[in-house]
Amino acid sequence: MRVLVVEDNEVVAQAVAAGLRDQGIAVDVADDGAAGVDKAGLSPYDVIVLDRDLPVLHGDDVCARLAGHPGGARILMLTAAGTVDDRVDGLNLGADDYLTKPFAFAELVARVRSLARRSPAAAPVITRGGIVLDRARRRVSRAGRPVPLNRKELGVLEELLIADGGIRSAEDLFERVWDESTDLFSRTVTVTIARLRRKLGEPDPIETVIGVGYRLP
Repeated sequence: MRVLVVEDNEVVAQAVAAGLRDQGIAVDVADDGAAGVDKAGLSPYDVIVLDRDLPVLHGDDVCARLAGHPGGARILMLTAAGTVDDRVDGLNLGADDYLTKPFAFAELVARVRSLARRSPAAAPVITRGGIVLDRARRRVSRAGRPVPLNRKELGVLEELLIADGGIRSAEDLFERVWDESTDLFSRTVTVTIARLRRKLGEPDPIETVIGVGYRLP
């Protein structure tokens, strides 16, 4: 899962980003509304955590521009204004959910995961070829054997499972699992695939399609 946090308060933005990363979520940050729109157009996000009171371009305008696109990111709007009218206004602009500041971080995570699960490809449990991923508990097993994975290994496996036999290129996996702080030209994906193969065991469930990418046949 990849999330964009659009928040002009640097302390809040970095705290939210760090907490989501601890949950195994790739996170990018934008510090004003215009930057948020630009980043949303460059990368595929599952959820956008959007502060309403933003400089350069107001959060309402950002929401209106980004909401409702087929296959687009779900929007969780944050605001210090918590009246019913404020919430209704945000939802009418196209936000999928609304959270009032200050908020409990556990609730933010729960709402982000709930929004991500609204995607058609977001079944809570995915199974293929004896591999089972429980997305809510972040647990993996193969043929009944628990497979302990780190956050990036689990993210890559999740993307391959979601593909349902389709091919995911290294670039696709990089965009979905890693955030913008990672070097695009590193061997990150290759190394992670190798570790994932070792942990899943034999027979190797991941097929390399030479010159194209990877898949779980």
